[in-house]
Amino acid sequence: MTRRSNALAGTVLGAAMVATGLIAGAFYIFACAVMPALARTDDRVFVEVMRDINDVIQNPVFLLSFLGALALTGVSAWQLRGEPYRWWVWGGLVAYGLAFLVTVAFNIPLNDGLEEAGDPGALREEFEGAWVAWNVVRAVLSTVALGCLGRALVLYGRVTSGAGGRRPAPSSPSGV
Repeated sequence: MTRRSNALAGTVLGAAMVATGLIAGAFYIFACAVMPALARTDDRVFVEVMRDINDVIQNPVFLLSFLGALALTGVSAWQLRGEPYRWWVWGGLVAYGLAFLVTVAFNIPLNDGLEEAGDPGALREEFEGAWVAWNVVRAVLSTVALGCLGRALVLYGRVTSGAGGRRPAPSSPSGV
């Protein structure tokens, strides 16, 4: 890898980690604060607030992070395919890819179902338990992805610093 492509690979890996961290944080805050707070509300408020959240979250900034985490991690996996720490990047890609699939296969259809007209109590009953459970799954998966990418970035730094993660050999047996 040339110095220029090496710097680009590090930048892409770092950007993948940041985007993944943003999404992991979003899923985490839903699991720890948003959904527990909404659990305290009545059915009508719960459905209205979730509808509003589903509407406003579909914005370019969120979508850039949500899609960018997958794309950047994929590009990073390809760029670093010959490196010894590539398995950490691939682990991050698999974990985030699964979180992405959970979102597309479960959370988004549940969001869409909440848009239907009907009794707020019935809509909430169909939505809340399943959505919360799948959100926890995607929060864990995206956090695992973040950890994998973080480990890859640490190892990337060690390899590109020239030490390869090892201390230089001492010049004498005493280490002096």
